[in-house]
Amino acid sequence: MAPKPVPKLSGTQLIHGDDDHAGSEVAPSISVSTTFRAVNPLEVEDAKQFDEFNPTRHIYSRYTQTVSTRAERILSKINEGYAITYSSGLAASHAALVHFSPKRIAITEGYHGCHATIGLYKRNRGGELPLIDIDDEFQPGDLCWLETPLNPTGEARDIKYYADKVHAAGGWLLIDSTFAPPPIQYPFKWGADIIMHSGTKYFGGHSDLLCGVLVAPTVEKWRELWHIRTYLGNMLGSLESWLLLRSLRTLHLRVPRQSDSAYVLAQWLAKAAGGKSADGIPSGIIEKVWHSSLQGVDQRGFDPKTQLEGGWNPTFAILLTKETYATLLPHSVKYFIPATSLGGVESLIEQRIHSDPGADPRLIRISVGVEDVEDLKDDLRKAFQDILKHPKAKL
Repeated sequence: MAPKPVPKLSGTQLIHGDDDHAGSEVAPSISVSTTFRAVNPLEVEDAKQFDEFNPTRHIYSRYTQTVSTRAERILSKINEGYAITYSSGLAASHAALVHFSPKRIAITEGYHGCHATIGLYKRNRGGELPLIDIDDEFQPGDLCWLETPLNPTGEARDIKYYADKVHAAGGWLLIDSTFAPPPIQYPFKWGADIIMHSGTKYFGGHSDLLCGVLVAPTVEKWRELWHIRTYLGNMLGSLESWLLLRSLRTLHLRVPRQSDSAYVLAQWLAKAAGGKSADGIPSGIIEKVWHSSLQGVDQRGFDPKTQLEGGWNPTFAILLTKETYATLLPHSVKYFIPATSLGGVESLIEQRIHSDPGADPRLIRISVGVEDVEDLKDDLRKAFQDILKHPKAKL
């Protein structure tokens, strides 16, 4: 059997996939209007016709506007579905809950923000929403909420396994694929019912916009989501839509480079795991490194590289041997910025407990940017050496 071709994100598609909605300007314009002039029914035969998915005109910016429609066209094509944007990743997660109206939710670990959103949704249901583990038995009406790769560790979970399991019980599978945007992972291929992304991260890619994305498998499902968004009122603003569209143009240049560099860094750091010294990393600092490339094949035969067919996730985590080291490290580097979030062109590093109170205080999350990977290695190597010399490290 011939080897499966590696998915390639088309630069042509990213640049020209929205040409049907383009005007004469080369750079897309930003419309600040909330409302639009109605067509004259005396001059236009189909004045009452309005296609929200493929609008030829606009009525009100809560429904559609040109630049967000253009961004959604690109997102639809690269995700092999029908994409709709929201004001943030958590706004998208709330819209998904409203859409499915599940009887129970199966969720284990992952981004604490989604757990909080589910908690608020549960409260609005009068607390009548049981939460179960993804490895519990499913029932009809269950929603399996599967984040893969997992935040913050970057470990991959078997989409097909959970898709088969929940579908057999009469439920649905949502995949939060934020850590693995195209061309890394395509969840519909493995059985997802809906795909979610925090577009703030890799789709935005420059740490300058908030955005959420849901991808539906059919235009009919998209229209259902559009109706929900219209009346929840959590659409993406004009400026954010413009920033998103600008960023999508270079997705094929950014993500593969970030993926390659993260793989190099994770493999390099793993050599020092268990407190060993390696290539200038002093002994006694790194306890563990998590990354999908380090998982191997599990007992069910799941191999992450099969699912992550376009590369490895560019965000991962390390566990240091002391909390003090984890406190010092983000402020001992030069090229990594000590900040939360991920997916931007700049590399970020954080002691995760500052944004996720449930995290181990020794855990460090690393989001790899587009800098030269050897410079990033040198930066970390020197930082590891420096923190051993810090007075607080000796306490």
